[in-house]
Amino acid sequence: MVMNGVTMEVGAVAAMRYVKDGIRAARLVMQHTKHTLLAGEKASDFAISMGLPGPTNLSSLESIEKWKKWKKDRCQPNFWKDVVSADRCGPYHPKNDTQHSMGACSNVDLMGTMNARSFHFGHHSHDTISMAVIDKMGHVAVGTSTNGATFKIPGRVGDGPIAGSSAYADAEVGACGATGDGDIMMRFLPCYQVVESMRQGMDPKLAAKDAISRIARKFPDFIGAVFAVNKTGVHAGACHGWTFQYSVRSPEMHDVQVFTVLP
Repeated sequence: MVMNGVTMEVGAVAAMRYVKDGIRAARLVMQHTKHTLLAGEKASDFAISMGLPGPTNLSSLESIEKWKKWKKDRCQPNFWKDVVSADRCGPYHPKNDTQHSMGACSNVDLMGTMNARSFHFGHHSHDTISMAVIDKMGHVAVGTSTNGATFKIPGRVGDGPIAGSSAYADAEVGACGATGDGDIMMRFLPCYQVVESMRQGMDPKLAAKDAISRIARKFPDFIGAVFAVNKTGVHAGACHGWTFQYSVRSPEMHDVQVFTVLP
């Protein structure tokens, strides 16, 4: 996903296979269509028709070995819940229990918080990169690129291509980028929240903390982080469930500086 914070144009692709450079495909959506998001096989067709290399086999020796080990471990961990399977590798079917026949929501306590998620999400099970840029004219843009969560269910779309979730920009205010458990974070549009909080006068640090705390109140075991930067370049980060690092480079700096944020 890419977003122009001056024009508020957005281009995004999701569930796009066989094309390596997703961020370039997203930019082509923004530049050459009136749409915001293309998904699936037709997103791949679009990217290739616009000149990007493909179709390409994107598997690596590392990813193939990881998949083989996962299959050997009976497809555990995974993202299914409240299902049964003969061999734990599918096909999966809903459990035939009272909870589902009554239409109840699972794993929710009386305070409205969700019980602990499975352990499959962590530092090495996703690869989201989110970036914000402010040029010398004060123009603001953001971009996000990701392969998604490891061992995701086919067809899954996370927060990466969702404007306001993985990233958001408004040149009048600033920008935000996010990483972490996208399935949870996209339900709160944390980056939209950060930018709107800064619009109301909140400084980047408080805006970032506020957005993360809103998620943590409902999902106390989620893992995620955001960074916030206002239009003057003041920046900060906030996280939950891990120690988060983000990097900054400005014209006055000789090299990139890494900032560490504690949960």
